[in-house]
Amino acid sequence: RILARCQPRGIRSCNSFNPSPLAMARLLAALAMLASAAAFVPGARMAAPRAGAMRMQGSVFDSATSKFAADFPEFYARGWGPTTKAERWNGRHAMFGWFAIVLTGYMKSHGLLPTGAVDPKAWGDLAYLTGGVTPISLERAAIMAAHMHALFISAAATIAPLSFQDKLLLDKGEEAEPAAGVFIPFEPGLTAANELMHGRFAMLGLVALLTTSVSTNTPILDVVNTWLGGLLLG
Repeated sequence: RILARCQPRGIRSCNSFNPSPLAMARLLAALAMLASAAAFVPGARMAAPRAGAMRMQGSVFDSATSKFAADFPEFYARGWGPTTKAERWNGRHAMFGWFAIVLTGYMKSHGLLPTGAVDPKAWGDLAYLTGGVTPISLERAAIMAAHMHALFISAAATIAPLSFQDKLLLDKGEEAEPAAGVFIPFEPGLTAANELMHGRFAMLGLVALLTTSVSTNTPILDVVNTWLGGLLLG
């Protein structure tokens, strides 16, 4: 409901462009898959983090990582828990989340999302995902289809990663990255430290976005549009 509210004030009508729902779903899915590919950058292409620069002794990150490793050694050995690898992947998904939000706003403001409601005869119970008596909009259906494709790619990268992809879990005997610490050193370019820093910014931004949206009862797209000075939905 938040992302798929149709035609907010200030947005021109999209009736002049009304492509088929299937075409829009395929377009969104293709864009989502293209963007998500950047989340699986081969680890060999990124500069290895410097242990001395990435670690802050005595920080809360070191304490949490050490305690988890002592309490759950089997999980820690595979990269689960408060580890640098887990933080890196969470940051990747957060960055993709921002891309999806901005892409949705752009397509909405340019009339690239379908209008109307889904046909209950064709969609069955899926037409009433919100539990109401009114079918969901075609706009929401297209957005959900794109997100499901992105989720499938993420799951596939986790279960059966290709040889050139960065793996979610550590291999047996593979050494985990040291705790990054509170302050990550600035290393420009395609480096592990730079990716980790951007991931943190993305996660903190999503927390701020959701907090603002819930506390003010404002749709997410409208919040982002306000932050961007009306450029997103203008």
